[in-house]
Amino acid sequence: MRKSCFPKCRLERIMGWLQILLGTLVILVSTSSLYTFYSAGFFLHKEDICHHFYGVQDVYDGFDIRSLSERVEEVLNKMENLQEKLEKTVQQMEKNKEELQRTTIPGLEYKKFLEEEVIRPLYSAHISLRQIRLPKFEGIGNTTMKEEPLINAFVTEEIRKYITPKDNRFEKVNIYGTEKIYNTIGHTCVLVKKELEEYMDYDIGSYCKDDWNLAQKLMVYGCDPLPRRRCLTRASKAYQKPYPINESLWKLPDDRNVRWSNYQCRDFACLSSKNPKRGFSKCTGCFEMEKEKLKWVTNSSLLVDFLIKDILAIKPGEIRVGLDFGVGTGTFAARMRELNVTIISTALNLGAPFSETIALRGLIPLYATLNQRLPFFDNTMDLIHTTGFMDGWIDFMLMDFILFDWDRILRPGGLLWIDRFFCQKKDLDDYMYMFLQFRYKKHKWAIAPKSKDVVFLSAVLEKPPRGT
Repeated sequence: MRKSCFPKCRLERIMGWLQILLGTLVILVSTSSLYTFYSAGFFLHKEDICHHFYGVQDVYDGFDIRSLSERVEEVLNKMENLQEKLEKTVQQMEKNKEELQRTTIPGLEYKKFLEEEVIRPLYSAHISLRQIRLPKFEGIGNTTMKEEPLINAFVTEEIRKYITPKDNRFEKVNIYGTEKIYNTIGHTCVLVKKELEEYMDYDIGSYCKDDWNLAQKLMVYGCDPLPRRRCLTRASKAYQKPYPINESLWKLPDDRNVRWSNYQCRDFACLSSKNPKRGFSKCTGCFEMEKEKLKWVTNSSLLVDFLIKDILAIKPGEIRVGLDFGVGTGTFAARMRELNVTIISTALNLGAPFSETIALRGLIPLYATLNQRLPFFDNTMDLIHTTGFMDGWIDFMLMDFILFDWDRILRPGGLLWIDRFFCQKKDLDDYMYMFLQFRYKKHKWAIAPKSKDVVFLSAVLEKPPRGT
C-alpha cells in the first residue's frame, strides 16, 4: 500500500510546485506589465499624458488652442470659398465657350476680376495665417510658455497691437510696480468680433469714422472697456465757443456744437417732448430748460419728490462731491453747482446727445454703462443720487452688484438718494430688501402709486461707519 501510494503522492507534490511556480510567474509578468504601462504614461491625466509623450515644449499652459483652431479654420474656409468661386467661373466659361471664342475680355475687367476675386481673398488668407501668434518664452530664466490673452481671436492688426502687453523700456519696473503694461478690453469683445474689428479698422493718424454709435453699442454689449484708437476724433465743422458758465447752465447749447449724423433729430428744437419722432423715450423733457429749472426746487404734490435744500440740510456743509447715476442732461448737477457741490453725471447717448449737452452746460459727464465698475476709489463720494434709469426692469443680481459698488464708493456718513425709483407693486418688497440690506440709516422714505400696478419709491439713506 505504501509503495503504491508513493508515486501518486510524488506526482501531486510536483503538480503543486508547478502551480506555485506558474502563479509566481503570472504575478511577476503582471507586475512587469503594470510598470511598463505606468512608465509609458497610460495612467496619467490627459494633460500629463501629453507632457509625457511629447515633452513640455509641445504643451503650453495658457495657450489658446481654440482661438488658434478657429483662425486656421477661418483661413481654410477662405481658401475653400476662393476655390469654389474659381471653379464656378471656369464652369461658366466652359458653358459659354463658343461665345468666349468670338469675344475678348477687356484688360481692365480682367484686372478687376483678378484683384477682387483672386488676389484680395488670397492676401486676406495669407495675412490671417501670418498673424497667428504662437506662445513665446517670457521672463528671464522662466521656461514657462505663455500666450497673450485673446491674441488669436482677432484678425485686425490694430486690435492685436493694442492687447499685446507693452514692455517697459530698459527692462525696468514702472511706477505701478510691474514690468509691462496690460491694455484691457471687455471679455465679451470676442462675441462681437465683427463689430469690434470694424471699429478698429482705420488709417493710423487719419480721421476716425463717425462711428461713436458703434462704440456705444459695443460698450452696451459688454465690450467695455473698448480699446484705444490711433485716429483723430471728428468734431462739428462749425463748432462754436461754448456759452459762459453762468449762461450755459440753463441754456440749450448751440446746435452747431453737436454732430447730429447718428441721431434722428438735427437740432435741439427737434428734441422736444412734443415731437413723437425725437428718437428717444427716456427723460423726454430733459431738453426743455424751462421745465428742467423746476426740478428739485419747487414743491410737488407727490410725497416721493424731495427737494435739494431738504436733503442738504441733513448734512449741513458735508455734501461736497457726488455722483448722479441716471439719464439726463445734467440738471441735477447744475442745481448742485449753484450750491457749490460738484456732481459727476453718468450719461449714454440713448437716442439724443446727452453727454455733449452735459459738457456744453459746463458740467462733467461720465460716459459709462451699467456693465462696469465705477472708476472711483473707495469711500470717496459724499452723495449718490439716482433717478430715471435704474427701475424695475433691472435683474436682481445685476442690481445687487451695482448697489454694492455704490456702497464701495460712498463714504461713511454719505447719503444715498433714491429718487422716484419705480417697479411693479408685487416686486416692491424684493427691491426694498435690496436697498435696506446695507443697514443704512433712514432719513427719508416714501412710497406713492404711479399706476394701478406700479409704485414709486424715494428714499434718503445714510451709510453707517464701519470698523475693520
